[in-house]
Amino acid sequence: MEHSVEAITFPNGPISMAGNLYLPAGFDPRGSYAAVVTVHPGGGVKEQTAGLYASRLAEQGFVALAFDASFQGDSGGEPHHLEDPYARVDDVRAAVDHLQSLPYVDAERIGALGICAGGGYAVNAAMTDHRIKAVTTASGLNIGTSFRRNWYGTDSDAAAVPTLRALAQQRTAEAQGAEAAYLPYVPAEPDGTTPRDLVEAHDYYLTPRAQHPNAKNKFLFTKSVSRIFTFDAFHMVEDLLTQPILIVAGSEAGSLWMSTELHGRVRSPKKLVVVEGAAHMDFYDVPEYVGRAVEEAVPFFRENLADRTADKTADES
Repeated sequence: MEHSVEAITFPNGPISMAGNLYLPAGFDPRGSYAAVVTVHPGGGVKEQTAGLYASRLAEQGFVALAFDASFQGDSGGEPHHLEDPYARVDDVRAAVDHLQSLPYVDAERIGALGICAGGGYAVNAAMTDHRIKAVTTASGLNIGTSFRRNWYGTDSDAAAVPTLRALAQQRTAEAQGAEAAYLPYVPAEPDGTTPRDLVEAHDYYLTPRAQHPNAKNKFLFTKSVSRIFTFDAFHMVEDLLTQPILIVAGSEAGSLWMSTELHGRVRSPKKLVVVEGAAHMDFYDVPEYVGRAVEEAVPFFRENLADRTADKTADES
């Protein structure tokens, strides 16, 4: 018997969030399940890699929720195509709210798994929402740091200043009636200077490999970048993240530096898995590497989202 999927909506303040809820094979609505929120990358939607990980987790007995970010995909929120890191973190909290409302989800056994920027958002959400008991990242990305310092992290934060000046000019133009400007998440036309990971991101998002009509490869310039550039997903992670964390990344990923930095800073129980030969995008949909990430994530979540009721009962007796 295979797992099943339900299209759902759930509230996030005034915004209606669209999600797909993955239920394990043999699902019993009277049961009590551990659950995992899966958080999609910047520019992604629930039907892509977040849904793939949710389906794999459901195959292993978890309830899993993949959802579209607020202002994106099928979720509500205006203006659409806004990438607001602070809203994205709050989306994760709203997803936890919804899971805790389900009678068959154990409210004390909820985790989060994020891919790319979704990994950074999942970590930040776990730091500030301790209802999340364990967190996993796959090709994790700190979106603010990446935007400021470039894909390889070789620039200083001050490299963001020229873009902020251009943003100021564009905001003035829009205030005076100009059309809103958009930026692409991934290069529409990669060239010889484009990092390998972003060439492969173009292939993922903009070809039949994983293209989806709701992933339009654009975000609002003025309203998004001003929020992204001041965001640090790992700010105070040394002190605020007390939950266990699993970090999975590829040895050939240009983004590996963010995973190793996160691992070096975290003080809670942690594990870094660097998969030899894998690049950033391999953990989106390449069976070998998604399988490897799931092989690490399943026992990690089983251990850290285990049902402690029997232990507690024994202690009380």
